[in-house]
Order: sequence, then structure tokens, then C-alpha cells
Amino acid sequence: MTQERILDALWLEPPEPLELTLDAIEKLPRGERLRLLIHREPKMLYSILQEWGFVHQTINREDGTYEILIWHKDTDPTGVRSED
Repeated sequence: MTQERILDALWLEPPEPLELTLDAIEKLPRGERLRLLIHREPKMLYSILQEWGFVHQTINREDGTYEILIWHKDTDPTGVRSED
């Protein structure tokens, strides 16, 4: 099972959610993923993730908040290393 770290950035004011997220992904080991909880869609984050070699999945929750799952591009979401 994939190890997962949770970053709760709900209701934090910018730029704190972005700063905390960037710090967390810099330290994210391969095979683990980060679950970012946030109250608005972090559109600025997406291009940074791509540039830094990460992929993401955005989940729009029923309460209007977001979950962003982030992992290294060369691993799949379950943490299995890709052969590509």
C-alpha cells in the first residue's frame, strides 16, 4: 500500500498553502504521495508540479473544497515504480 502524507492547508491564506506544498513535495520520497487539502483550486501549483516532475489528480469534494493527490511522475498513484 502507498504511503501517504497529508497536508491540511484548508483556510490558510496565500501564499502559505503554496509554500507548504512546495516544501512538502521537495521532501516527498519516491513511492509516496501527498494529499493536499485546500479550500480553493491551486491552479498556480499545476504548472510547477509538471516542471518539477510530479503529476496530480484533483478531486472536487462535495463541500466545495479540494483534495489534490501528488506523486512523482515515474511512479504510479499506488507507488509502483514505472518502467518508462
